[in-house]
Amino acid sequence: MPPYDVLIIGAGPGGYVTAIRSAQLGLKTAIVEREHLGGICSNWGCIPTKALLRSAEVLRNIQHAREFGLSAERATFDFPAVVKRSRAVASRMNAGVGFLMKKNKVDVIWGEARLTAPGEIEVAAPSKPAVEPQTPPPKGVLGHGTYTAKHIIIATGARPRALAGLEPDGKLVWSYFEALKAASVPKSLLVIGSGAIGIEFASFFWAFGAEVTVVEVLPQILPFEDAEIAAFARKAFEKAGITVISGAKVTKLEKAEDSVTAHIDDGTAPRTATFERVIAAVGVVGNIENLGLEALGVKTARGTIVTDDMCRTNVPGLYAIGDVAGPPMLAHKAEHEGVICVEAIAGGYPHPLDRRMVPGCTYCHPQIASVGLSEAKAKEQGFEVRVGRFPFVGNGKAVALGEDQGLVKTIFDAKTGRLLGAHMVGAEVTELISGFVVAMNLETTEEELMHTIFPHPTLSETMKESVLDAYGRALNI
Repeated sequence: MPPYDVLIIGAGPGGYVTAIRSAQLGLKTAIVEREHLGGICSNWGCIPTKALLRSAEVLRNIQHAREFGLSAERATFDFPAVVKRSRAVASRMNAGVGFLMKKNKVDVIWGEARLTAPGEIEVAAPSKPAVEPQTPPPKGVLGHGTYTAKHIIIATGARPRALAGLEPDGKLVWSYFEALKAASVPKSLLVIGSGAIGIEFASFFWAFGAEVTVVEVLPQILPFEDAEIAAFARKAFEKAGITVISGAKVTKLEKAEDSVTAHIDDGTAPRTATFERVIAAVGVVGNIENLGLEALGVKTARGTIVTDDMCRTNVPGLYAIGDVAGPPMLAHKAEHEGVICVEAIAGGYPHPLDRRMVPGCTYCHPQIASVGLSEAKAKEQGFEVRVGRFPFVGNGKAVALGEDQGLVKTIFDAKTGRLLGAHMVGAEVTELISGFVVAMNLETTEEELMHTIFPHPTLSETMKESVLDAYGRALNI
């Protein structure tokens, strides 16, 4: 087969979006996948978890029907049906990626790729069983063999990190794979780790009646968020009934037939507690193994591939994007990197990725979203800051929705008025954050935001009020 212009290893959100953009640019493109079109995000991560959390949201609304003057019978649920719906959503996304590959005339090669020489890969059967159930290859894909390309992009993603003694076993100790397809709701659940994955599953299983405990080794839960927003969220979680233990380490798990006893040490008073199930959510690690990187001398660091601002590795013609290229390990970052990478390959001059502009979202209850510098980081970097805050309790739409517990926080450079960061907790903030992302990309100042008319009544008015508050001009609080 004649060589490809671009060959992408991995069909997750970064890989398949890159393939589409490559094809749009007129480059002969192929993509290699060994398990799932759409990758972890569409099949076992971002999308199916949101389907589960949507079911939790609907249940929660039914349970609070009387607060809205409505009458409903006692809310019940069919948990296997909840999981089945989530899996159906994942299947739909998987099929959608297959359609997009066909529509854009991207060749799909099914198997596991290994770099054998510059510009060359060997595709064969996977070297070890998949971590999660595989989807069957779509019709019309290419098979095993040797393929060549002028440019090869690695987009192999990441997998759950396993700590010694806390490794998932698929039965009592779950990774997010097992949590997504649980047969029933455990009566009690320990979540180790309070990042986005841990907190989302804590929120989900709590909504369906589990007694949930979250243990975080750092003093602050949601450690990548602004401290004030994390503290607000923690208070909300604890008020709802979730037990949160920070500054503590799970040192040992003792497994019984149908339960796990955890040894928890906070440095002062070690304790034990028994749970029906445990979710290990201690981060992810890049999939850099079995790719042939060592033989080609590809530089790696901290379990990821080292790249420059155009996603190039130290080996000419070889690139890496997404989780395998380092943090932030987010699907939208992977997609954006892929577009930058392939546009540069095609001879364009794209702007390099600015990691300060990558938003983060956590879809728990209440939702959390942020972009840019936290207050502490801004001060660490030497900025003199002006900080604005506006609570949802002062917003008419939030009160009308029955969602008046939330906070928007904005951070400005006091000297220039530049928006340095925005941090939000509350209803639908994962949708609202894009407004601040656009503002930061346009280098918007506080004056321009103040002169922007936000529609009334909307939750977005909290954003403008937060800006006004930073300059002593808040109107509704």
